[in-house]
Amino acid sequence: MPNIINIDSLEEAQALIGANDQHITFLEEEFDVTIHTLGNEITVDGESDENVELTEDVLINLLKIIQRGMSINLRDVQSAAMMARKGTIEYLADLYNEEIARDVKGKGIRAKTTGQRLYIENIKRTDLTFGIGPAGTGKTFLAVVLACQMLRENSVKRIVLTRPAVEAGENLGFLPGDLKEKVDPYLRPLYDGLHTVLGAEQTDRLIERGVIEVAPLAYMRGRTLNEAFVILDEAQNTTEMQMKMFLTRLGFGSKMVVTGDETQIDLPGSTKSGLVESVRLLNNVNGISINKMDESDVVRHPLVSKIIKAYEKE
Repeated sequence: MPNIINIDSLEEAQALIGANDQHITFLEEEFDVTIHTLGNEITVDGESDENVELTEDVLINLLKIIQRGMSINLRDVQSAAMMARKGTIEYLADLYNEEIARDVKGKGIRAKTTGQRLYIENIKRTDLTFGIGPAGTGKTFLAVVLACQMLRENSVKRIVLTRPAVEAGENLGFLPGDLKEKVDPYLRPLYDGLHTVLGAEQTDRLIERGVIEVAPLAYMRGRTLNEAFVILDEAQNTTEMQMKMFLTRLGFGSKMVVTGDETQIDLPGSTKSGLVESVRLLNNVNGISINKMDESDVVRHPLVSKIIKAYEKE
């Protein structure tokens, strides 16, 4: 017998269904069910009772968020579906309780998965945090958002963003232009986060004033970074010596976040990844948090998670 969900208002029903029924279409494909909508009533039917119940759980928990006056999009539906499969859907509403920050348009930025929420809590709690996982898990974006928020609150005096500028060797001298022009193409994900929270104009102003510093990893040598939020992106492409050099730059009153994807190492031959080695060595060190996210934390197009799963199987 099909499961029926009754909704208080047509407005809530439309928000749950999504523009052009895109939320419903996604859930039908994801759980192999059939969803019918009629006014304030949504009916879920399918051959698998388990999938019908999972779909119903997703819809009911998304409806709770809508009833609190918040809007949802396809990413929210995707995250809810993943949480339902993991048995954590009951915590969905908790993800919307706390804003990390507001973007330049005033819209709240929140964790989208339980993995992201734990990652955020660990960045706040510890001075050195590793965020490891595939593309789309938000590991870089969320670190930048938190850095901007701490700068706004005067918890840090500056933000330092760095990464290996050229995979398998920082041969910047062969690239045209000044230092900024050489490095910028490799730091687009970091700039995207800054522009989302601060806007392009304010980001440029803060860079000009030296409040935000963007530099290749090689330029970190010999420095101690005090009262700074420091992010090392694409850390899987650091050597062991580069990683040790970077980690020992941590100064007083600073936060350091290291992000990377252990499946995307571009180092040549037998060169060991500094990220892999540092995680192995520091795994049980007090005051350091290591967060490993997976395809269930991906908040990009639904196909991205499926692509990651397919490659992992291979």
